[in-house]
Amino acid sequence: MTRFTAPIAESIWDMKYRLKKADGTPVDASVEDTWRRIARSLAAVEAEPDAWEDRFYAALEDFRFLPAGRIVAGAGTGRTVTLFNCFVMGTIPDSMGGIFDMLKEAALTMQQGGGIGYDFSTIRPRGAAVKGVAADASGPLSFMDVWDAMCRTIMSAGSRRGAMMATMRCDHPDIESFITAKQDPARLRMFNLSVLVTDDFMDAVKADGPWDLKFDGKVYHTIQARDLWNRITRATYDYAEPGVIFIDRINQRNNLYYAEAIAATNPCGEQPLPPYGACLLGSINLAKLVTDAFGETAALDEDALDELVATAVRMMDNVVDASRFPLPQQAEEAANKRRIGLGVTGLADALVMVGERYGSVEAARVTERWLKRIARAAYLASAHLAAEKGAFPLFDREKYLGGETLQEMDDDVRAAIAKHGIRNALLTSIAPTGTISLFAGNVSSGIEPVFAHSYTRKVLQNDGSRTEEEVVDYAVQAWRDRNGDAPLPDHFVDAQSLHPLEHVRMQAAAQKWVDSSISKTINCPADIAFDDFRDVYLQAWEQGCKGCTTYRPNDVTGSVLSVTPSAGDAKPEPEESGEVVYLSEKLDRPQELEGTTYKIKWPESEHAIYITINDLVVGGVRRPFEVFINSKNMEHFAWTVALTRMISAVFRRGGDVSFVVEELKAVFDPRGGAWVQGKYIPSILAAIGGVIERHMIAIGFLAGEGKAAAEDPQIAALRAGERPRGPACPNCGQYALRMIEGCLTCADCGHSKCG
Repeated sequence: MTRFTAPIAESIWDMKYRLKKADGTPVDASVEDTWRRIARSLAAVEAEPDAWEDRFYAALEDFRFLPAGRIVAGAGTGRTVTLFNCFVMGTIPDSMGGIFDMLKEAALTMQQGGGIGYDFSTIRPRGAAVKGVAADASGPLSFMDVWDAMCRTIMSAGSRRGAMMATMRCDHPDIESFITAKQDPARLRMFNLSVLVTDDFMDAVKADGPWDLKFDGKVYHTIQARDLWNRITRATYDYAEPGVIFIDRINQRNNLYYAEAIAATNPCGEQPLPPYGACLLGSINLAKLVTDAFGETAALDEDALDELVATAVRMMDNVVDASRFPLPQQAEEAANKRRIGLGVTGLADALVMVGERYGSVEAARVTERWLKRIARAAYLASAHLAAEKGAFPLFDREKYLGGETLQEMDDDVRAAIAKHGIRNALLTSIAPTGTISLFAGNVSSGIEPVFAHSYTRKVLQNDGSRTEEEVVDYAVQAWRDRNGDAPLPDHFVDAQSLHPLEHVRMQAAAQKWVDSSISKTINCPADIAFDDFRDVYLQAWEQGCKGCTTYRPNDVTGSVLSVTPSAGDAKPEPEESGEVVYLSEKLDRPQELEGTTYKIKWPESEHAIYITINDLVVGGVRRPFEVFINSKNMEHFAWTVALTRMISAVFRRGGDVSFVVEELKAVFDPRGGAWVQGKYIPSILAAIGGVIERHMIAIGFLAGEGKAAAEDPQIAALRAGERPRGPACPNCGQYALRMIEGCLTCADCGHSKCG
C-alpha cells in the first residue's frame, strides 16, 4: 500500500524530494526510504544514533512531522547544500567595495540553496554626495537592480531561481521610490519588498503628523506620515507589494533582544534575523493529530502533540550540527544561537475536522490554545536538551528570562529554563508550507484557510498528452471517506468566503505564541474598497501582528488559481486550469514585414550592436517573427549569427515566446556587466534581452516580464471570456499559481519560488 493519499503527493515526492543519481536513477525506492535517509542523517550526531533514528523515523512516518523541503531533499545525500532555509545577509556597507563584497556573499548563499534577505536602508540615498569622486550617489535601488540580475543567474541548489527579500526603513529618503519600484513590470522580479515600519511612524500616522526622511543624521525631506502610509497601502492594493514589517515590535519581543538587532527578514517574512542569521524550518501536521474527525468526540490529541513536538525540536537542533553553510559567518551565527523555526501546517483542516469554522472567534481561541501547547512543549524540550547537551553559547539566564515572550510563559517552563538553560534561542515560526503540504496529501497550508475544496490538475503524460485529475483538500477527502456524498457542513469555508479581518484574527491568535514571525497572506476580494483594505493593515498592527502581507486580484497583478460557484450550488467548484499551448505548425513568412531597429552601445566596445525585430500580424495580433543582430566587431560575428538564427527559429514556431526575454536577461558575464543609462546590465546578452522585452511591450505582445499581453488566436480562443489568470507556472506552464503565505505556489506541480 502506498503511503501517498493523493497522486499529486507522489508526483511532488518524485520531482523534488526523492534522492536520485546524477543520471536520474532513483536511490530512494519509496517514501519510507526518504524518511529513513533523513532520520539516519539527523541521528548521526547523537551518542546513540540507532535508538534516535527509529524515533525520528516514527515522527516522520505518515507525514506527521514535515521538515522543510531543504531538509527532505538534502539530508543524508552527501551533497554540498545547506539544510537551512533562510538567511539574512550581513549589513551592507555604504561603500562600493563593501556593496560588491555583499553581492558575492549573496551569490554563494543562493548557489547552495538559501533564500536571503537584505536591508538596503544602509545605502545612502540617490543624489547624496560621494566623497572623493565628485559624484552623486545612485541610491539603494540601483544596487538592488544588480542583486536582481545576479539572482536571475544563480540557479539555487542547481534547480531553481533564488528568492530574496529587500527591506527599507520607513524614514529612508528613497522610501517612496522603493514603494513604487515594482510597478515597473520588468524590474526587481526576484525580490519581495517590505517596508520596515516603526512605532514612531505608526504614532505619526494616527496623529496625522509630519515625518522626516533622513540618512546619517541629515533630514532630506519632511512629509506627512499619513500620506506615506497611504502610498504604501495604495501600492499594495494595486500591485500586491510592498508588505509591511513592524520592526520595533519584532526587536522588542525578540528573545535575543540583548544580543542582536534585527533589520531584515527572510524572503517570506516568517524569520526576522540579524546579520548573517540563519534558520531552519519544520512543521507539525495538525491534521494528522485529530482523533475521531467529524465525530462527536473529535479533538486534537494534545498528548501526542507534546511528544511529537519534543522529537521535532531534537531533530531540528541536530540539523544545526549536520548542515553545511555557504559562509563561515552563517555557521558561527547558527552555532551561537541554535535558532530553529518549528511551526504547523494543516491548521485549517484540523479546525474543520473538530467542528470549528476558520476565522471565527472560537477558531481563533482554539488556535491560540494549540499554538501555546506547541510553544510550551518546544521550550520544555529545549530546556531538557540544554540539561543534556548544554545551552546555546549566548544564553544569559537573567536577560533571557527578562524578555517579553519569556515573561508570558508558564511558571514551570520558566523554572526549567532557569535550572537548565535552553538549547535553542528561538524555537517557533510559521513558514510557507505550500509544497510540503501538497507532499503530505494536500493538507491546508501553514495557518492559511483551505484555498479550494477541490480543483482540476492537468498532468503531462509520457506521450505528451495531458490528463486531468481531481485534487481534493485533505479534510474534504476525510469527510467524503466518512460521509460519502453528504453535503459539506457550513463550517467548511475557503479563502474566497472569508472576510479579510477574519484572516487578521487568525494571524494575531497564532502570533501570540510564535516567538519569530508568521508567513501568511491575507487574501482580499478584488472589489474591496481601498479604505477597508487599508484598515486590514491597521488592524494587523493593533492586534499584535509582526507584519502583514495581502493579496488582492486585479487587472495589474492578475488573479491566481480561483474557484467559482456552480449554478444552484453554494459550494465552490474548481475553475479549470489553463495551459500553455504551442502551435504545431510554424508561421509562414509573408513577402513584407514591419520592423524596428535598435542600437546598443556597450561600454568599452568599439562598435555598436544593431538589433532589428520584424513583426507578423496574426488575427489582428502583432507578434515578433524574426530578429537580426549585427555588429562590425568581428569578435561578435559567430555568436550574433547563432543568436539570430536560434531566436528567429523560436519566434517562427509561434505560441508564447516571452521566455526568450527571461533567458537572455538571466545571462551574467563573469567578467562583469556595465552601467547603461543609470542601470546595471549583467551582460551584452542581457542587454539584447532587454531590447527584445521593450519591443514586445511596445507592440502589445508582452504586458510585463514573462506575461503575454496578446496571444495567437489559437491560444486566445481557449480562454475567451475568462478572467485574467496571472502568470503561468515557470516549471510546468500551467495557470495554477495561487498565493500562499506570501509566495506564489503552483497547485499542479508544487513549484514555488520560496522553497
